[in-house]
Amino acid sequence: MMIFVTPEISIDEAELDESFIRASGPGGQNVNKVSTAVQLRFDVRRSPNLPNDVAVRLMRLAGSRLTSDGVLVLTAQSHRTQERNRADARERLVELIAKAAVRPVRRRATKPTLGSKTRRLESKAVRSGIKAGRGRVRDD
Repeated sequence: MMIFVTPEISIDEAELDESFIRASGPGGQNVNKVSTAVQLRFDVRRSPNLPNDVAVRLMRLAGSRLTSDGVLVLTAQSHRTQERNRADARERLVELIAKAAVRPVRRRATKPTLGSKTRRLESKAVRSGIKAGRGRVRDD
C-alpha cells in the first residue's frame, strides 16, 4: 500500500519499519505493561520513491532524528494506544517529506531606493544632533 505525500511523491509502506516500545507519560499502570509508543524508521538514502533533491532537503530538515546511516527515526508516544501513536508518527513523516518537497525560492538581490537612502541619512543626522546635545556644558 502507498502513502501519498504530494501528487508526485508517494512512499511504499514496505519502506517503513515500525517497532513498538514502552512509552513514558500518560497511561497509568498500563505504561509498565504495554508497548504503546511507536518508533518509525524510514531509510531516506535508499528510498527509491524520493527524488534526490527532496532526500537531501529531508536529511537536512531531520537534524538529530537522522542516524549516520541516513535512517530517519521518529518516536510517537503522546497517545495511549498503539494505533493513534502509529498514525501520529506517519503523519509527522508525511509532513516532513512534504516540507522537504517544497523547493526553496532564491532571494533576488535588490538595491535600496534613493528615497529610502535619504530618509535613512536624515534620521541619522537627527539622531546625531540629539546625541551631540548631550555633551558637557562648559562655563566660559
